[in-house]
Amino acid sequence: MSLRMPRDLARLSRSGLAADNLSAIEVETMAETASSLGWQGRKVEKALAALSSATEDRYPDALNAAGDAVWAFLVQRELCGLRDHRLIIREMGIPDIVLKRLGAAPKR
Repeated sequence: MSLRMPRDLARLSRSGLAADNLSAIEVETMAETASSLGWQGRKVEKALAALSSATEDRYPDALNAAGDAVWAFLVQRELCGLRDHRLIIREMGIPDIVLKRLGAAPKR
């Protein structure tokens, strides 16, 4: 398997604007981190859509799934150094009931 630098980073690297000392492994790690964060975000969107359309008998399961997805997404964001979740909670429309399941006291 060969690794290549993403085009945007390669272009910036040649111009001297990016860290020229990034190894191929570091670049690949950054790409995987971003990809994982995007995947977790899409998982939250799907879980929230399922929660909003859940019937009364499916609501508890949908709420648990949404809580798990949001928790994993917030942990992934923190691992990426993004520790302020207020904007993403507001933008994604994460309901207070989901945040309360995580032990968070919603502040808006």
